[in-house]
Amino acid sequence: MTTLFKKLFIKNYKDVENPTVRSAYGKASGTLGILGNAFLFAIKLIAGILSGSVAVVADAINNLTDFMTSIITLIGFKISGKSADKEHPFGHARFEYVTTLLVACVIFFIGIETGRSAIDKIFSSQTTNFSLITCIILGVSILVKICLSVIFNGLGKAVNSDAIKAMSADSRNDAISTTAVFACAVIGIFTNLQLDGYLGILVSILVIISAISLIKDTIDPLLGEKPNAELFNKIKSLILSHKGVLDVHELIVHSYGPTQFFATVHIEVDSKVDVMISHELADEIERDCLKKLNVNLVCHLDPINLSDPETVKLTHTISQFLKENHPRASFHDLRIVKGPTFTNVIFDLVLPFDKSNEQDEIKKSIDELLEKEENKYYAVIEFENSFDD
Repeated sequence: MTTLFKKLFIKNYKDVENPTVRSAYGKASGTLGILGNAFLFAIKLIAGILSGSVAVVADAINNLTDFMTSIITLIGFKISGKSADKEHPFGHARFEYVTTLLVACVIFFIGIETGRSAIDKIFSSQTTNFSLITCIILGVSILVKICLSVIFNGLGKAVNSDAIKAMSADSRNDAISTTAVFACAVIGIFTNLQLDGYLGILVSILVIISAISLIKDTIDPLLGEKPNAELFNKIKSLILSHKGVLDVHELIVHSYGPTQFFATVHIEVDSKVDVMISHELADEIERDCLKKLNVNLVCHLDPINLSDPETVKLTHTISQFLKENHPRASFHDLRIVKGPTFTNVIFDLVLPFDKSNEQDEIKKSIDELLEKEENKYYAVIEFENSFDD
C-alpha cells in the first residue's frame, strides 16, 4: 500500500537522502492527511449530530484537529526544505521539529476540551440514540484510519521523520478510539446503557497521552539530544578507514534538522609525518564525510609521538589500568613535561556522564599507579564527558 502511494505521488521516492525528496515525502503526507481527515470529520460530525453522541462528536473534532495538524505539517516541510540564508546559515531543517511541537500542543488542548465535554455529558440527562447509519460511518472511519496509519508509518520510516511517524501514531490512536466508540454504538443499539460520556473520556485520555509523548520526542532534538548511534559509528568508521589515522576522539555531532549535520573531531596522527601531509589527510576526510554521509565535518589534528619509549610505556600502563577498572573510560593527548623534581604526565580522560562523580577516585588511583613507576610522575588530568556513551 505504502509503496504504491510512493510510486504514484513521490518522484524519485527511493532517493531518501535527497532533501528535495524528503520534502516531497512531507508534502505528500500532509496532503493525504488533509484530504483523509477532512472526509472523516464531515461524516463523523453528521453521525454525531444525528445520534446526539458526544463521543462521536469528540471523535469528529479529533479528525478536525488532524486536518489542522496536516496543514501545519505540510507548511513545516515546505519551510524546512528551504536553503540556508543569511539569517539561518545552517538551513531551516529544524523547523520540522517546530512543526511537530505545534501539532502536539494542538492535540493536547483538543484532548482537554474533549474530556470536559465528555464529563458534562455524564452529568447531563441527555440520552444518545445510535443508529445503523452511525455504525456504518464509524466502521468506514476505522478502516480509513488504519490505512492512513499504515501509509504514514511507511513514509515516516523511509525518511526517518518524527513528524510523519507522529501522524501514523495519531491515526493508529484514532482507529483505537473510534473502535471504542463503535463498540459503544453497537451496545447502545441493543441495550439502554449510556456509555457515551465515559467513552468520550477514554478518547480524551488517549489523545492527551499521545500529545505528551509527542511533545517529549520533539523537545529532545530541539534541546540537543544524544547523537544517533548509527551515524556516530559511521563517521568514526569512515575516519579510521583512512590510512594515517591512529585513533579518533572528541567526536561531537550537532543536528540542525533530520538531514542537516555538522561535526567536529580530533584525529591522532604520527607527529613525525610532515604537517602538510597530515593537513591534506584531514581535508580528504572532511570531503569524504560530506560526500558519503552528508555530514559537514571539521578535523583537528593531534600529533602523537610514537618513537618515545617513555610515552609509549605510560600510554600502555594507563590504557591497561582503564581497561581493567573503568572499561567505559578512555584517554587521549598524553604528553610528558619534565621538571627539576618530578615529571608531569598530562592527558585528557573521557568519562560517561553517569561516572562524572568518580573523578577524584580515578585521579587518586592513577596517582598511585604512577608512583610505582621508576621516575617521579605526577598526573595532570583534564576530565571530559563522553558524547557517544
